[in-house]
Amino acid sequence: MQPNPVKTKLAAGGAAFGTMAFEFFTPSLAQIVKAAGADFILYDMEHSGVGVETMKAQFASCRGIGLPAFARVPATQYHFIARMLDVGALGIMVPMVETREQAELIVSCTRYPPTGRRGAAFGFAHDDYLGGSVAEKIAIAHERTLVICLIETELGIRNIDKIAAVPGVDVLLIGTNDLSLEMGIAGQYGDPKVVQAYETVLAACRKHGKHLGMGGIYDHPTMEKYVRMGARFVLGGSDVTLLMAGAQARAEFLRSVHP
Repeated sequence: MQPNPVKTKLAAGGAAFGTMAFEFFTPSLAQIVKAAGADFILYDMEHSGVGVETMKAQFASCRGIGLPAFARVPATQYHFIARMLDVGALGIMVPMVETREQAELIVSCTRYPPTGRRGAAFGFAHDDYLGGSVAEKIAIAHERTLVICLIETELGIRNIDKIAAVPGVDVLLIGTNDLSLEMGIAGQYGDPKVVQAYETVLAACRKHGKHLGMGGIYDHPTMEKYVRMGARFVLGGSDVTLLMAGAQARAEFLRSVHP
């Protein structure tokens, strides 16, 4: 079974920087992301409208080149979480996590009995269609699966210590876009209230041995602020934002040199 070098890197005190996919679910996307230097790719199912069949094909592409692939599921529901793991995701991100109970449910969906509720199906995509010991496969799955709780509400911030205390949660990622919207300061990612939220989540991460994640920010000064603060699992852009930025920069350059 394929390893998850991102989880290993984070556990060793390192950082992982990746790309989100919202729009361009092509066979070559994984290879392009890897060639660009990303540590991982995270596919969005919350806002993209993409389905399970497409995701399975994308995970197969990632498996073939050794690029860790994760998925943001639409909601805190078993059939989303367990199915993404079954079709090949090495980790899941769940939006709008606000309570310890939600975090416990999320972790239980990623673990096999007796520690969780994930249904058993072996010899398929998630274990590389291999035979062998089921007990060993379960141990590997539990060890490599990355569980990311997306904290994007003020209630989630208030409950962050309890959420961070849940065993099996690996990353607490601040959804800066949604959080700023709820705070009434949409897009003001450097506002003192957002900074305070990052500091609060970082303190909970350090207390409970979790990793701070950052998403929804694409301007370099603000990204640098939170990476230097302690963000270690960082979404550096999406297929759409990176293409747009590159295309705009090239168009501006060409117009500047046009006689």
